[in-house]
Amino acid sequence: MNVLITGGTKGIGKELARRLESEGHDVMTVGSGQADLSSLAATDALARAVGARFASLDALVLGAFRYNPGRVETTEGFEHTWALYVLSRFLLAQRLRPLLERASRPVIVNLCGTGGSTGRIHWDDVQLRRRYSGFRATMQGARANDLLALAGPPIRYVLYNPLFVRTAMAEHLAQPWRAVVKTASAVLATPVERAAPPILELLTNPPDSPVSAFRAGRRIGVMVDPAASGRLRELVESHIARVLR
Repeated sequence: MNVLITGGTKGIGKELARRLESEGHDVMTVGSGQADLSSLAATDALARAVGARFASLDALVLGAFRYNPGRVETTEGFEHTWALYVLSRFLLAQRLRPLLERASRPVIVNLCGTGGSTGRIHWDDVQLRRRYSGFRATMQGARANDLLALAGPPIRYVLYNPLFVRTAMAEHLAQPWRAVVKTASAVLATPVERAAPPILELLTNPPDSPVSAFRAGRRIGVMVDPAASGRLRELVESHIARVLR
């Protein structure tokens, strides 16, 4: 298989890459030190680089994420979580669709917070300029990924919530939050060695359903809202068009 993993140099992404490569698959990993995927221009450039490397793409793992306790705005004018967690993932999946369609059984696995009940789209302020919190931004992004999971045949789209996994999420946090998250992670989080196998199985043996959702390996229902999905898709496409004219 030819596989692209964003967020692939740390945590779950790194473990998935290690296991896939050990099985002989061709894996391209992208981390924040290689490409700033909060930038739509950089995401677009990555898609072109993937096209230059692979004639077809069997699997795309969308895993790049960063938790921001305080509001951060990208150079392109978007709230950072919205740009990285929503816009970039949508754009990359769209740009790589032709490569995915050339594979025999292509799949997109989106590592996100699917299955949560607190996430909602703040339609009057998706950039969260008025009432920002890292939790609110993350939950909005999780719900947005649910609503945008419409790859269409022949591509299978899998929403996967790994829950609390022992990753490098705390590294960019300021103290005392870094120490708090690291302590909690050491005690409560699932090691990546245990979190990776169910995801690996979905990559090598995708579900038959066009769109499916899982929470820590357990299948759950997909949160469907066609009207909200259409409205969000239009909004996201307008944001992308503003940058990539």
